[in-house]
Amino acid sequence: MNLQAKKKIGLLFGSFNPIHIGHLILANYMLEFTDLSQVWFITSPHNPLKEKKSLLADHHRLAMVNIAIENNYQFRSSSIEFNLPHPSYTIDTLSHLYEKHPDNDFILIMGSDNLSSLKKWKNYKELLKLYKMYVYPRPGSDGGEFTNSPNVKMVNAPLMEISSSFIRKAIKDKKNIQYMFPPGVYEYILEMHFYER
Repeated sequence: MNLQAKKKIGLLFGSFNPIHIGHLILANYMLEFTDLSQVWFITSPHNPLKEKKSLLADHHRLAMVNIAIENNYQFRSSSIEFNLPHPSYTIDTLSHLYEKHPDNDFILIMGSDNLSSLKKWKNYKELLKLYKMYVYPRPGSDGGEFTNSPNVKMVNAPLMEISSSFIRKAIKDKKNIQYMFPPGVYEYILEMHFYER
């Protein structure tokens, strides 16, 4: 019997408030330099470790992700967390994804800063034991104590210093930062007057 190998899907979770070229460069690197066949962008309604007040409405952040990735068939957008209890926890989302897509092998894509603070995550020991993680470098973080865990693979992706908070402040300060966005996203932000105050 010919058993087809499971498709390896990288999951890039984020508030994407807003999505920018740093996210796309990272996702592209993961596709080209690891064994992933797709990257799914999971737009999170509310990260339990972050404040919610500066967050744009879910549908606007999802719309920007869809605009950003529309020309790449290996990228996919998911709003699965919108329909789960809030705040959303990665371990619960992964359970739901495996229920809906049992033929896929899901791999968490995360920054070394997230790996360092993994102990703050719900059921972090179970996460480490059950799921693979591809970890990319973040400024000022070496990944902490879990870098040698069997399911953790450190990936030497380019160091990205662009952050969504930097972008929000730049827009508020009326800077033209069009080249920090995938085509269409900057226009959407300007049209909707996002982050201007």
